[in-house]
Amino acid sequence: MGTGFFAEVDDVSARLAGAGYLASKAVATTVFLADRLGKPLLVEGPAGVGKTELAKAVAQVSGSRLVRLQCYEGIDEARALYEWNHAKQLLRITAGRDESWEDARTDIFGEEFLLRRPLLTAISGTEPTVLLVDETDKADVEVEGLLLEVLGDFQVTVPELGTITATRTPFVVLTSNATRELSEALRRRCLFLHIDFPDEETERAIVRLKVPGIEDALADSVVRVVAALRAMDLRKLPSVAETVDWARTLLELGAGSLGEQVVRDSLGVLLKHREDLAKAGAGLDLDRVLDAS
Repeated sequence: MGTGFFAEVDDVSARLAGAGYLASKAVATTVFLADRLGKPLLVEGPAGVGKTELAKAVAQVSGSRLVRLQCYEGIDEARALYEWNHAKQLLRITAGRDESWEDARTDIFGEEFLLRRPLLTAISGTEPTVLLVDETDKADVEVEGLLLEVLGDFQVTVPELGTITATRTPFVVLTSNATRELSEALRRRCLFLHIDFPDEETERAIVRLKVPGIEDALADSVVRVVAALRAMDLRKLPSVAETVDWARTLLELGAGSLGEQVVRDSLGVLLKHREDLAKAGAGLDLDRVLDAS
């Protein structure tokens, strides 16, 4: 059963654009299918291309609550699904020390003592929800098994309480930077979408949308320089968000055009590693980049 957020593919494009997210036809179509089919959407691509922003935009335009599970190495079931509030349980046991253990146990494993983490929060909610499982590839393989269980039937079994089944299917977005290969079992349960860095025309449109007042010529120059940097062998390529930040920086500096000095003085907005700055300083031919047709 789908979430019913969108009427058609064009509806996805228009509403996401209204929230400041310019979606390609492929992105809009896949989001629409995930919405209609009620299947998790696995979005893969390099860092900074708008994977997380897509989930946020869907939540915004659908009026949904955004529940985010940020993955990292070592994350476990207690941080992803649920755990018991042991301190509160201990206080309850202490307060009722005259009770039998059977009576106390019945009390302390109730809803009042359950700490719902993102997965259980999204499953048990009754309002429209977007569940974002961010940077799934950073989690251990064991977490993938947990995701398979939860996202397969949209239900969770808490031994002390029973099975909690979603009354309203959340719209699920899993993101991955492809730092490790995700299991085929997880991929089979998802619709797949690969997002790469946008082409220059789309990135110019993003800059003009996000940086009101920027001149077209400056926006064009910004995008050309960023494209040239992405063509280099850098440790971290500039993201779309960093392109926007650089455009804003140039406006704050009062730069109506890009010159050698202003570019070198502000490259730290785009590049975040010393070796990348050195490579750009040695290899970026600004005149050639800006003169390219």
